[in-house]
Amino acid sequence: MPSDPVAQLIQQELASSDAAAPVKVSSTAAALRPINPDVAEADFYAQRHYLPAWSDSENTKQLLASLDATVLDGLNPADYHVDELAKAEASLLASTPTPAQRAHFDIAATHAYITALLQLRRGKVDPRQLDKQWNFDPATIDPEQDLALIVDAVNTHRVTQAFQQAPPQNVIYGKLRDGLAKLRAIEKSGGWPTIAAGTPLKPGIVDPRVEGLRARLIAGGYLDASLASGSSYDEPLEAAVKRFQTEQYLPVDGTAGKTTLAALNVSITARIDQVRVNLERARWLLHAMQGTFVVVDIAGYKVSYYRDGQRLWRSRVQVGKPFRSTPIFQAQITYITFNPTWTVPPTILAKDILPKIRKDSGYLAANRIRVLNAKGEVIPASSVDWRSPRGIMLRQDSGPDNSLGRVVIRFPNPYAVYLHDTPHKDLFSSEQRATSSGCIRVENPLQLVQLLFNDPVKWSAAAIAAKLQTTTTENVTLPIKVPLLLAYWTVDLTDDGRVTFKTDVYGHDAALLKALNTPPAPALTPTN
Repeated sequence: MPSDPVAQLIQQELASSDAAAPVKVSSTAAALRPINPDVAEADFYAQRHYLPAWSDSENTKQLLASLDATVLDGLNPADYHVDELAKAEASLLASTPTPAQRAHFDIAATHAYITALLQLRRGKVDPRQLDKQWNFDPATIDPEQDLALIVDAVNTHRVTQAFQQAPPQNVIYGKLRDGLAKLRAIEKSGGWPTIAAGTPLKPGIVDPRVEGLRARLIAGGYLDASLASGSSYDEPLEAAVKRFQTEQYLPVDGTAGKTTLAALNVSITARIDQVRVNLERARWLLHAMQGTFVVVDIAGYKVSYYRDGQRLWRSRVQVGKPFRSTPIFQAQITYITFNPTWTVPPTILAKDILPKIRKDSGYLAANRIRVLNAKGEVIPASSVDWRSPRGIMLRQDSGPDNSLGRVVIRFPNPYAVYLHDTPHKDLFSSEQRATSSGCIRVENPLQLVQLLFNDPVKWSAAAIAAKLQTTTTENVTLPIKVPLLLAYWTVDLTDDGRVTFKTDVYGHDAALLKALNTPPAPALTPTN
């Protein structure tokens, strides 16, 4: 038993079953943290022999300032009861507090300290509450090291530094954070204007609404502030609109029509929330983006290959339609299929292929699709009752017009999803590319295959081309498995660090924002 009376009360309160519940780290954090949440505060104080951590005014000052600063990371300082802690500290300083009051305050401050650090590191929201299939591992750290760091920061009066080091130490996170600060500055100065509805604003016209368009584009960083005046739709304004359209994945025509005006009129508050949502995703995922890996940006319709943390290649992709969405998960790319055949999945057979067969009896032959029975034997299409087929499979022969194209990049997963070539290359020119049945169609997939093998002698571009010319279906195992991340981001970062916005094609942002804004369960009141 410690001799300090406050330390004695801290130990007693932590040991009390009545007090244990309110001082636990929240259940959301419990699913994410590497140390046992039930004994987090107890472990912390045991390391300090139960001596109070926040009787030192410098520590408390740093803690309160750091809790307030979580707003810069898109979190809500109220979640950590920072105002109540500040009032409680002021009350303690203005009186002669009892040991019980000091102990109670100390435990509440420690609860806020540990919870905030964990949420900065791994996120406030447990992604498995939003997606039951979520299989990304949370950021890991040795539990003893984790505890030692948070204890040492208090012992050495480096609480601020602990908060600075808690979020992902990644340039992407830093730029998102900077982007959020810029948006909040715009909001504080009055936001950006809404452009009145009306006919499309086109190059060459004169319209009073053009000045509103100029003001909106200046606020977003697309047009120089010196060009604020004028109701004429001139070339600099057209260039700014095209830049906005490009970054918003809209048709790039230089005309501010209905769709472009709707994107321009999204409120500053909504855009702030969009960045906050993606900062939370960054806390979930950025730790996994290290070394060599492939990442599919589903909402951004692109795929990138990284080696030693540096992006070596990027290409456009087509992803699942909203009603057949591409799932979010991680896997290991294990092998490549050259000259693949395509076995029609049951859903596509029922919803897509059968109606075409019933309409056109020559559809199967025209698309080089064979009919197989339950034993895998080819049978005549004419022997099947296409009004109610039973016990059959459809398989398309390999070739450039095969639905999988010339190559498939495979990775074990329960969704039968993979990356593959496609004969539908014309769709890559569209800005909105949610066009597949769930798999990821890749533009220039052979370039990615060459990078995955990482053997310029055996697997050069010429060697891969020769493999395809055989027209023989062949599976080739990669010498080293390559991690694959299928991720969902609804913001982008430009080369100059600006945050731009994508369409939330699958509507995932709303549920995450709701969870991010949900207050935590009532915490231990910091005063007695």
